[in-house]
Amino acid sequence: MKNKTYNFLTKTIFSPSISVIISLSLVLFVLGLLGLVVLNAKQLSNYMKENIGFSIMIKDSASDLDVLKFQKELEGYNFVKSTRFISKEKATKDLKESLGEDFVQFLGYSPLLASIDVKLNADYANNDSLNIVNNELTAYNLVHEVFYQKDIVEKLNRNTKKISFLLIIFSFLLFTISFVLINNTIRLSVYSKRFLIRTMKLVGATNLFIQKPFLSKGVYQGLYSSIYAIFMLMGTIKLIQSETANMLSINNLKIIGFVFLLVFFIGILISSCATYLAVKKYIKLNEQELYK
Repeated sequence: MKNKTYNFLTKTIFSPSISVIISLSLVLFVLGLLGLVVLNAKQLSNYMKENIGFSIMIKDSASDLDVLKFQKELEGYNFVKSTRFISKEKATKDLKESLGEDFVQFLGYSPLLASIDVKLNADYANNDSLNIVNNELTAYNLVHEVFYQKDIVEKLNRNTKKISFLLIIFSFLLFTISFVLINNTIRLSVYSKRFLIRTMKLVGATNLFIQKPFLSKGVYQGLYSSIYAIFMLMGTIKLIQSETANMLSINNLKIIGFVFLLVFFIGILISSCATYLAVKKYIKLNEQELYK
């Protein structure tokens, strides 16, 4: 008799709950995306910093061979990520296209100099390091001037710290909101079974006997939701793979695997905990409170 009752209870409780699974999947999907961003925060910061660079203006008297040797020497420094030589002719042509007129014909000569654009490694993208680099490079005879924008470097470093802090705060808030949403969704699902819980309580079923099928359902809901969320994450990663390859470590299997495992366990854990709390609440309700 007890087995028949339990089977009936289980069948009733395990009725389709597509809305709950969809809601859980979407929340876990957003959490997974945020997890990828948080774990790649350092790489995102480095990507922005490594787009900072400076220009080394070369004197007209420098020979092509000297410039080539200097460029090769630059590429051997720790602070250099990459270099690009821009000839005087190329700089003149680019400026003509930007201005839309031939300023050389007006002036009678080109005032521009050849230059080497240098992209920095992230660790050196700060004004203190750039001042040292500036002093070191201006000691070369063929260097006319080292040009970089101090304000942009300072603002980028300051804003990077702010963004990192805000990202941590946002992650915490989103996790809290996600738990509340999942908890409310599951509570509504359990609420529809409150009379069944009361009936089982009246016929002498123990709390554990009543909770068991609900908890099983909570685990399965979390499991299915996690799997769907992981598939959505895989699809998203595939879509943005080419556009964000330099900013996110989306090819790093360790990071992706960690995020997937995190989504999997969070889905099951939150779903189980929310189900347990909801069932516990409705087990304790008296008959008058059931209709509120």
